[in-house]
Amino acid sequence: MSDIVLVQPPIEDFFLTAKRTIPYGLACIGASLEKNGFSVAIIDGLATNKSRTRPWPNEMMYLAPHFGKPDTSPFALFHNYKHFGYSFAHLGKLVHQSGAFLVGISALFTPYHESALKVAVAIKKQHPNCHIVVGGHHATAMPEMVMACSAVDYVIRGEGELALPQLAKLLQDGESDDLDRLGKIPGLVLRRQDGTLKLGKPAIITNPDSLPLPATHLLKQSFYRRKQQGSAVIMASRGCPLHCSYCAVSADSGLPYRRRGVASVLLEIERAVLNEDVGFIDFEDENLTINRAWFMELMAGILVLRKLRNFELRAMNGLYPPSLDEKMIIAMRDAGFQTLNLAVGSFNKKQLKQFQRPDVGKAHSQVLKLCQKHGLEAVSYIIAGAPGQPAETTLDDLLHLSQQNSIIGLSVFYPAPGSLDFKRASELGILPPKLSLMRSSAIPIDHTTTRLESVTLLRLSRIINFIKLLEKDQLSLPAPQSFDSNFDLSVYPERTEKGLLLLSWFFADGIIRGITPEGEIYEHPTSLALTHKFLQELTRSGGKYAGIAGARS
Repeated sequence: MSDIVLVQPPIEDFFLTAKRTIPYGLACIGASLEKNGFSVAIIDGLATNKSRTRPWPNEMMYLAPHFGKPDTSPFALFHNYKHFGYSFAHLGKLVHQSGAFLVGISALFTPYHESALKVAVAIKKQHPNCHIVVGGHHATAMPEMVMACSAVDYVIRGEGELALPQLAKLLQDGESDDLDRLGKIPGLVLRRQDGTLKLGKPAIITNPDSLPLPATHLLKQSFYRRKQQGSAVIMASRGCPLHCSYCAVSADSGLPYRRRGVASVLLEIERAVLNEDVGFIDFEDENLTINRAWFMELMAGILVLRKLRNFELRAMNGLYPPSLDEKMIIAMRDAGFQTLNLAVGSFNKKQLKQFQRPDVGKAHSQVLKLCQKHGLEAVSYIIAGAPGQPAETTLDDLLHLSQQNSIIGLSVFYPAPGSLDFKRASELGILPPKLSLMRSSAIPIDHTTTRLESVTLLRLSRIINFIKLLEKDQLSLPAPQSFDSNFDLSVYPERTEKGLLLLSWFFADGIIRGITPEGEIYEHPTSLALTHKFLQELTRSGGKYAGIAGARS
């Protein structure tokens, strides 16, 4: 039995990256609740290998030409749409069994908000006397939409570590009708007696070091094990000092940038690696390395901990290349970084100006040289399909990265509520018709870059990464050859062999093909204008791949 239950809802999408779903925010809030004397449980709706394929939502059927057939090749994108995690009814049953008087539900990401609301409805059905509060980025950005669900009693906007204990105390004391006292809780949204809403401004924690360490003992840590060791998420800072237009937590979002003290972060890492068998830690900060002195002090402290136990570090949200230098990169390697995730956006100066992002091209190239020098891998992230962004600009970005020692991470733009680009897309009248479409996998914007071009660019990034893998494994690129519809695929049983075959045909005609599990070879919808230009530039004299003889020009 618990006083309060915090719930991470299941997710419905084409894919799920489980190592990035650790409910760190709920653990932070859980720690504050425990500090205030409440018994707490976290029910993680994603901490299970359960998943089931379900029909595509009607609003996503426009994706059928692009994702409609399964593809077993290295150039595959998505196909099956799935419900990842426990059922809504099962979560309602677990909350009812807990006997909690207050239930907090996380609604972090707008495209998944319907799952959060379905969890609320299921819980209210089985446990009608509990109070339900919803928080997270979506609830902060669109509180009216969340409160339109009758199962939701309250919304907390902003950071909930201060607000939720205050709400819990008033509800425990039977003060649910005292709207004046409830209205003083930071960030709280509630219904007045006439049905109108009182909207609180987002709550902001001014001093993160005043908070207790996250209550990670409440997490189902056994599910998040990686390579037979535990995994952990840590946030050493909140907010970001940059003004990137596509980001919902930039300096323009109203969320200030705040760093935790190094001692607090090191204490959290020490607990994770020594007490919780953690061997992999992901920093989910928006900008981990922006303050060099603070970061170097952190790396020095982590290096001391590594003498006690080995573990790997990652910053999967991305690192800002201009903030890195050789001493920092050496320190990161020694502290446990094996791969640097580099946030680029674009190399095009006009596009960077639109993104309100400084030119990182020179710094990015220097970081890649340093990674190679000091034995680190790199992944470089760029954006495609933003409003006003031509497909040719992204193609140039891909071609630039094809010549560099880095894996490509291409993200299709989606309008994030609270970002400047969300506002811009709204003004242009190009927002997708449903909030569930505001995700990269839905290819939501069909504007300056068409949807066909966005999908082609995605597959081209897969092709480049496949070529880079061949080079790493010291395998030769295939010569171009004309497509043969009667080709006996059984002589190419391995995935890499199939990829080599598809690559040889692609080099000849620029058509991107896939292979079904039954062995059917088929054409993916492809922008031939993009693929032909890609092949022409890729094989241009003096380029890294000039030796692809006979490739289409």
